[in-house]
Amino acid sequence: MLISSKAIKAAVIGDPISHSLSPKIHNFLLEKYQIDGIYLALQINKNDLSSSVESLVKMGFAGFNVTIPHKEEIFKICDFKSKTATLTGAVNTVIITEDKKLFGHNSDAEGFLNNLKNCHPNFDLKNKTAFVIGAGGASRAIIYALIKSGVKKIFITNRNENRALELIKSFNEYAAKKSCEIEILSAKNFEENLNECDILINSTSLGMQGQKALQIDLKNLQKSAIVYDIVYKPLMTDLLQTAARNGNKIVTGIGMLTHQALIGFEAWFKKKPEIDKELENNAITWSQS
Repeated sequence: MLISSKAIKAAVIGDPISHSLSPKIHNFLLEKYQIDGIYLALQINKNDLSSSVESLVKMGFAGFNVTIPHKEEIFKICDFKSKTATLTGAVNTVIITEDKKLFGHNSDAEGFLNNLKNCHPNFDLKNKTAFVIGAGGASRAIIYALIKSGVKKIFITNRNENRALELIKSFNEYAAKKSCEIEILSAKNFEENLNECDILINSTSLGMQGQKALQIDLKNLQKSAIVYDIVYKPLMTDLLQTAARNGNKIVTGIGMLTHQALIGFEAWFKKKPEIDKELENNAITWSQS
């Protein structure tokens, strides 16, 4: 597809970034709808974050997605935030306004829920118990989505316990309002209590290509529990393979990525895209290549 000098520009920023499938999704949609635009993957380390964002603004970008590890730092940089971003304390979608201001939004929560509903339409989160691995930017969006959906209890485990405690503190008021309890568990206690789990979620990058493996014993997990991994490369992580062998229903991360991508696409390129079988099948193929 030919790109003109007037092309609408957007990107995804992160470190690492080579794993990201966002460029494939967005550029596929740009070609499908014959939009004069381009979407790039930009590796930006945390020390260069502010200056790099300033450069994107100066170069006339319409906006950008944010992935590991910048979702919480970008939140601090944004001039305005959506309600979802404010409640989660993390931003994954930035819209650059006409007056060069940064509007931060978090579409991960919506992407997480839409993917779960698409994969298991009969599963209702209301009054369920969720076990969440991780306390980073993606975890914040997932915790928000879980509380909003009416879960009664959330257990969190994280390598950095202080980070998990900070996350819980930031959600205390919202959780109390929704009658949801949030508790931190050590890795050992997390595994030992998995018999109480209705849905287990890996919200970290552990298990992703090039990252450390996720170490967790699922022997206490009931077969009725759903196992959801937000990692999408590889599509079938070790966690999901183990869960599938145990007879659990699973949810891969590719659908969350695709669903959240549509929100930014509409904001930047002024076209509301749809998820169809072609996009779903392509996304699965891309995650396996």
